[in-house]
Amino acid sequence: MRILLLILTLVVPVAAHAQPQKVRAIRSEDFTKARPESGKGTGTPSRTYRQASKRSNKPYLLTRRTLSVGVTLWRVERGPSTQEIARRVETDTKFREGELLRLSIESPRPGYLYVIDRDWFNDDTTGETNLIFPLRGDDNRLEPGKLIAIPAESKVPFKTKPKPNQVGEMLTIIVTDSPLSLPLSDVVLPISDKQLTEWKRRWGGSTERFEMIGGAGQVRTMIEKEVASGGGTRQLTRDDPAPQTIYFLTPKSRDGLLFNLMLSYVK
Repeated sequence: MRILLLILTLVVPVAAHAQPQKVRAIRSEDFTKARPESGKGTGTPSRTYRQASKRSNKPYLLTRRTLSVGVTLWRVERGPSTQEIARRVETDTKFREGELLRLSIESPRPGYLYVIDRDWFNDDTTGETNLIFPLRGDDNRLEPGKLIAIPAESKVPFKTKPKPNQVGEMLTIIVTDSPLSLPLSDVVLPISDKQLTEWKRRWGGSTERFEMIGGAGQVRTMIEKEVASGGGTRQLTRDDPAPQTIYFLTPKSRDGLLFNLMLSYVK
């Protein structure tokens, strides 16, 4: 009995003083520091991001092996004279049939962007696997301060049209150091399960997702639209808005990275 009381005396105080795990957060300059300087220093203030992905038991650290990609998902509305008004949404937003969407992607290091799309159904089966970006003639080169818009600004936004029992679209985003040798054409390119599995094996890895606090609902700025249009030499600077969502990855190989983004549907 004395031994049991002694054990309780030692254990209870430790439990009483247990500290809750801190919420992980980052600042926008962790990502935008790779962009060119504006020379003005009077732009958008630093923003805070909260961790939105499932938390692991391991402490999160930015290391030399960590790579990142910025993503902003836009819900598009029609304003006066059919003018588009695009507002930021978090990537776990659920969309209803008929909503209009755009996506912009940014990388703090040079690379080449590829986006694969699969329909995702409520029994965890998938539809066809297709490369939807780039098509023939698309510029898929990424560099700090450059935005790639999907679909292109010159094209109409995506319109959600879920099939029966479809719960979402699984987008697989790949950024590589050098371009992939693919037979691009004017239509989407089917990708085999074998090929996708090989890319996952090579460039997949642990992934952490962070969402800008207070960013959802903000209207896209003229600067963001101008840079995404790709019509000029304008780049986003450190003073311009940061992406809504930042993915940090530790891939198996540093010559590329791969992660999934689910666009979820709700009836």
